[in-house]
Amino acid sequence: MSIIEKAAGKLEQRTAAPAVPELKGLDLVQESAPVPPDEGPRALPPSEDPFSETPAGRKTAEGSTPLFSKIDLERLRHLNIVTPTGEYSLTAEEFRMIKRPLLNNAFGGEKKLKNSNLIMVTSALPGDGKSFCALNLAISIAMEMDRTVLLVDADVSKPSQMKLLGIQAELGLLDLIQNPGLPLSEVLIKTSIANLTLLPAGKSTRNATELLASEAMAHLLDDLSGRYPDRLILFDSPPLLVTTESSVLSTHMGQVVMVVDAASTTQPALRSALTLVQHCGYVGLIINRASPHLSIGSYGYGYGYGYGYGQQA
Repeated sequence: MSIIEKAAGKLEQRTAAPAVPELKGLDLVQESAPVPPDEGPRALPPSEDPFSETPAGRKTAEGSTPLFSKIDLERLRHLNIVTPTGEYSLTAEEFRMIKRPLLNNAFGGEKKLKNSNLIMVTSALPGDGKSFCALNLAISIAMEMDRTVLLVDADVSKPSQMKLLGIQAELGLLDLIQNPGLPLSEVLIKTSIANLTLLPAGKSTRNATELLASEAMAHLLDDLSGRYPDRLILFDSPPLLVTTESSVLSTHMGQVVMVVDAASTTQPALRSALTLVQHCGYVGLIINRASPHLSIGSYGYGYGYGYGYGQQA
């Protein structure tokens, strides 16, 4: 049985069963708090507007070092996003569980996946919470003692990571692809969160799909992934069923994390989306906004996740 059939079966069982269903090929790990949709976080007072922007400043006037931006941790806490403060939160505990298989695939074990440090976070349709999950996952990985993470806003048609973080950035991924001579130091943004670097989407263009499929993109990924052996590169990609960009991007990935909305993602949509990434060595599922009866132990907040190994699950 393929991962597509198993994941779809899991989705069907979840919507019908009054208790935690038995997983076939997937392991339900934990539950967590409700997740804000991709369209934007919950409303805050004007002074704490999550979409207000502060320019990223250079470390030197000449621009010879990477851009730097301070992250407002208090605002992240308001948005239920992981912060590296050491304070206990359900979200932090849950993403500790989520990241472990990804780290093991990338850096541990005898059988290493190709491009295993390139991870795409996506969904079938908009509004499933994939950008929220990508940011939480990136910060959680950055909290590892011996790992660094580069978060790439690859949803080039509808970028949201810089807005969530309150950062203004003009140049990004698409600019690097179009201009190979552009220094990385002009685009990458170091943050006040240790071990977390950002790569914005860049200036929008009509031929984004062709750019992502180009040799220049392949060379850029080789450069980014090989520059630091301890680095994970996390891509917040477009939903699979609304653009072709994410399908093209997935051809470079070693691991894919699919965010599934328990309330709205249909079985046909999930099957179709998984078909587009079945060539990847590892495909994981995050079941978002699951109903409270799927809780385990003291966790009953409607957020579950499971993992399966590509077509071998």
